[in-house]
Amino acid sequence: MQTLENKVAVVTGAASKRGLGRAIAVRLAKEGADVAVLDKYAVPKSVWAEDEGWGGLADVVKEIEATGRQGLALEADVSDGRAVDAAVSATMEKFGKIDILVHGGGVRGPMKKPLVELSEAEWRSVIDVNLTGAFLISKAVAKTMIPDGEGKKIVLIGSMGGTKGYPGSGSYCSSKFGVVGLGKTLAQELAQYKINVNIIHPGGFDTNLRDEQIRKIAETKGISLAEAIEEEKRTGPPESFIPFGRLGRPEEIADLTYFLVSNQSVYITGQAIIIAGGLS
Repeated sequence: MQTLENKVAVVTGAASKRGLGRAIAVRLAKEGADVAVLDKYAVPKSVWAEDEGWGGLADVVKEIEATGRQGLALEADVSDGRAVDAAVSATMEKFGKIDILVHGGGVRGPMKKPLVELSEAEWRSVIDVNLTGAFLISKAVAKTMIPDGEGKKIVLIGSMGGTKGYPGSGSYCSSKFGVVGLGKTLAQELAQYKINVNIIHPGGFDTNLRDEQIRKIAETKGISLAEAIEEEKRTGPPESFIPFGRLGRPEEIADLTYFLVSNQSVYITGQAIIIAGGLS
């Protein structure tokens, strides 16, 4: 029996081939949910040669439909309130309700720039997407949930950067700490409607999140993307730092997300859960 049958989910940040959003959207569809997938770009650029030919949101919708469920592709910038409201309205028009929100859309921003060297524009570019975007999509979807709230679920994707500071990542860490405050407050406010709100903190995962940084390395040093990928691997934390000895897989985030949006987690709300292979 599909435990999410007759449920409608919205998953943001879902267009990247290697992204958490794609894995989550497909998993929820396999469990019976119809899924609207949202991203700023219908087909995000990737630095990985293996991603060539990936169709972005359209391909994710195909994967959803292959499970027998309905999909909807939504191109919207979560930092733009009007775009968010339009996307939520389109979802309501097609499906009539929203039972689940999984907000994974976000950016990494500068990774090796001290706060004293960070420009206001660089700061805002991260905060606007990661924190204001989380506020706007949560607010818009929660409004649709409140009239018939019991059993509805919101999951915000945080980060280990929302549990401790990392030198050179001040804007990112600040945004993810903010997501924790947002999620925990929302959980308290929506508890009266029996709506669950939780946060997931991924550790090191093999996704497209670092593509922007890799692209900047290539441009700054005048090297190829392949060379920039290797350099980023050398300068980043080695997998040996992770007790499990490897990076996480997007499907493992999807497994935890499924638990948090299923009826098995009815009494869990306001929690920030780390999934990092022991790196905590």
